Amino acid sequence: MKDAAAALTRGLSARHIRFIALGSAIGTGLFYGSAGAIEKAGPSVLLAYLIGGAVVYLVLRSLGEMAVRNPVSGSFGEYASTHLGPLAGFMTGWTYTFEMIVVCLADVTAFGVYMGFWFPEVPRWIWVLAIVFFIGALNLLSVKVFGELEFWFTLVKVTAILALIGAGVATLIFGFGIYDTAEGASNLWDEGGFFANGFGGFVACFAIVMFAFGGTEIIGITAGEAEDPAHTIPRAVNTVPVRIMLFYIATLAVIMAIIPWHTIGTGSSPFVQIFEAIGVGPAAAVLNVVVITAALSAINSDIFGAGRMMYGMAHRGQAPAAMTKLSRSGVPWMTVAVMTGALLLAVLLNYLIPESVFIVIASIATFATIFVWVMILLAQVRSRRRMTTTEVQSLKFPVPLWPAGQIAALGFLGFVVVVLAFDADTRVALVVGAVWLAALTAAYLRFVKPRVHAPRPAAEPSAS
Repeated sequence: MKDAAAALTRGLSARHIRFIALGSAIGTGLFYGSAGAIEKAGPSVLLAYLIGGAVVYLVLRSLGEMAVRNPVSGSFGEYASTHLGPLAGFMTGWTYTFEMIVVCLADVTAFGVYMGFWFPEVPRWIWVLAIVFFIGALNLLSVKVFGELEFWFTLVKVTAILALIGAGVATLIFGFGIYDTAEGASNLWDEGGFFANGFGGFVACFAIVMFAFGGTEIIGITAGEAEDPAHTIPRAVNTVPVRIMLFYIATLAVIMAIIPWHTIGTGSSPFVQIFEAIGVGPAAAVLNVVVITAALSAINSDIFGAGRMMYGMAHRGQAPAAMTKLSRSGVPWMTVAVMTGALLLAVLLNYLIPESVFIVIASIATFATIFVWVMILLAQVRSRRRMTTTEVQSLKFPVPLWPAGQIAALGFLGFVVVVLAFDADTRVALVVGAVWLAALTAAYLRFVKPRVHAPRPAAEPSAS
C-alpha cells in the first residue's frame, strides 16, 4: 500500500467527468422512484421535477464556483470546514457519506426489484447481497476504470431514454398495442386533471422528487481527480438544465401521456411498464436490462463518492487515519471496504421489510441530501462574502442570480424538510436525521475537537 500522504490519481478525463455528471442525475430516482412520485402527485409531478431541478442547478453552480477555485479531494466537506468551521465540515462530510450509504441502500433495493422481473421466485435479498460484493470489487480497481465504467453505464442509460422518448412519440402519433391515437396526450389532464391529487399531493411528491436528484453533487467530488477541473467542472454543471428537461420532464411526460398515471405501479420500473402496456414484450425485457444498468451505475458512483469524501476527511483528522491508505492503483481501498460493509444493511432490510423499504430509505436519503445541499449553499455564501471585489471579479465560474438565487434555494430546501414531516412514511426521516446530527455533534466534541484544539506542550525551562 502507498504512504498515507500519497495523493489520489488524477485519472478522470473530460469525457469521464461529463458522463459521470450526466449519469449522476439518471438513476434509481428516475427509473424506479418516479413511480412513487407519480402516484402521489399525478401529472403535476412534471412541475415538481422542474422546480426541484432549478434548485439543484443553483446548488451545483454554488459548488462549481468553489470547486473551480479550489479543486480538492474533500470537496464540499473541505469547503464547509474552511468557511463554516470544523464542526460544519465534519457534519457535512459524514452526512454526505451517510447520504451515499442510504442512497446506495435504495439503489441495491431497486436492483433486487428489477431482477424480480425475470426471477420472481428468488428472494430479493439474495440479489442485493450479490450486487454489493460485485460493485465493491469493481471499486477497488483504478479511478480510470471507474470512469470508463460510468461512461459506458451512462451511455446505455442515455441511449435507452432517447429511444424511449422516440418510441413514445411514435406511439402517440401512430399508435401501438392497446394505445388509441385518438386519445392524443389527453391522459395528462383527463384522468383527474393536471393536479389530480390536489395541491397536497403535488407538495407531498417533493420528498421523492428531491431524492431523484441526490448524488448530483458528486461533480464536486470528481474535482480532486479531474485532469483539468477548471474546464471540465463548468461544462458538467452547465448540462444540468438540459438533462432535467430531457431525462425527467420529457420522459415522464411521454410515459404519462401513453399510460394513465393512476395505473403506474411501484412493482417495477415505469420504463418497463410502458412497453408492457403497449404490448411490446421483448422491449420491456430490454428496458429491464437498462434499468439494471442504471442501478449498477448509481451504486458504483455512490461507493466512489462516499469513499473520496472519507479520504478527504481522514486527511483533515475528521475520520480514522486508516482511510488515507491507497492501493497501488491509487484507490482508497479502506473506504471501499467500509462502504461495502455498510451496504450489508440493505440485505437485512430487504429480508425484514421488503415492501416498504424503498420509501423509508428514500425519505432518509432526502433529508441527508438536503442537509448537504444547505451546507454547500451556506459555504458558498460565506466564501463569497469574504472575497474582495478583485477576487470576485477573477472568479472563473461565478454563480448566477447572486445572492437572490441562493436565498431562494435555501428557502425551498427548508420547505422540503417541512414536507417530510406531514407523511407517516417520510416522517421517520426527520427522526433518523435528528438522531444522526446529534450523534455527529457528540462524536465531534468527544473525539475530534480535543485532538484539533489540544494545546501544544510547553517547552521545558532550561537549567540555569
